[in-house]
Amino acid sequence: MSTDASSTSVRTEVDTPVFSVAGLWKVFGPKAERVPADPELAALSAAELRERTGCTAAIRDVGFDVRKGEVFVIMGLSGSGKSTLVRCLTRLIEPTAGTLAIDGEDVRAMDKARLRELRRHRAAMVFQHFGLLPHRTVLDNVAYGLEIQGVGRAERRERAAAFVAKVGLEGMEQRRPAQLSGGQRQRVGLARALAVDPEVLLFDEPFSALDPLIRRDMQEEVVRLHREEGRTMVFVTHDLSEALKLGDRIALMRDGRLVQLGTPEEIVGSPADDYVRAFVRDVPREQVVTVRTAMRAASAEETADGPALPPDATVAEAIEAVARTGSPARVMDEGRCLGVVDHDRLLRVVAGTEQGPGRRAPEAGQRPERHDKAA
Repeated sequence: MSTDASSTSVRTEVDTPVFSVAGLWKVFGPKAERVPADPELAALSAAELRERTGCTAAIRDVGFDVRKGEVFVIMGLSGSGKSTLVRCLTRLIEPTAGTLAIDGEDVRAMDKARLRELRRHRAAMVFQHFGLLPHRTVLDNVAYGLEIQGVGRAERRERAAAFVAKVGLEGMEQRRPAQLSGGQRQRVGLARALAVDPEVLLFDEPFSALDPLIRRDMQEEVVRLHREEGRTMVFVTHDLSEALKLGDRIALMRDGRLVQLGTPEEIVGSPADDYVRAFVRDVPREQVVTVRTAMRAASAEETADGPALPPDATVAEAIEAVARTGSPARVMDEGRCLGVVDHDRLLRVVAGTEQGPGRRAPEAGQRPERHDKAA
């Protein structure tokens, strides 16, 4: 009995989202709280709401969970509400209505002391503008958060040096920010956030001011750090390719609303409406869609022969395997054949006419399926 109780406790802890958001609103303007409380006002368009109330709804009835260890991307064009949303998570911007929790604890109910603890220890922010202290060295900039936490000088400098090395700046500890490139300064900002050992890293368009090549390097750095540490990350971007590269799941926003939430494969393979469809129109589907979606049932003969691919292999990889051998490729998982992908199937996926087993694209204008509570 005690064993069952223990395993239930462990499972509950693992299953508890890092962030849980439901019915979240942020309204700017006079008497903002009346907007989410009044269904008639809540249903107005942005222009109608401004005309009627003088208010702007930056976030409209948004809900999602961020799971432990995932990279959760919030994506949208300028004005979609994505930066406002990530700031609401730690109440840098105060939500107007809705529920917001971290590890099951009500963030909106936190007093000032608890909120400081949240920002200093549990959720670290990495901004587009690095905010480095110009008179401090790289090492002291990285150690700054630890200094605020009250960590002793020797310990904080030791920990800071370890994270300077982790982000590839070893040997630059005594340089000042003015002596660094944009990419190097962003690495200092990343090291500073990592040094306080937060449960979750919050990135607000951190690389959008960087040159394309440096930006790509920093994206690779985030991928590497996540692979090594498994830290939960919430990443805000307006760049679709960045979102697809980094995100385990993507929340696509438009005019303050959550339009679709899903994996990169779901966003590209089954867009929820015409807006999302236009957003992903130019994405090479074969680079995102996996053979798990593209496969069909295998005949007895096909399970025994042909190239083997894991379920998360992309369609592009499958095309190469099928072209090289001239045979359908088996989708294998732990020695078991889940299905096969052949030439015709792969071509239909690339053309966008194949939705995979049990999937179909939503009709234009159809309300997007909710994924925020999916297991």
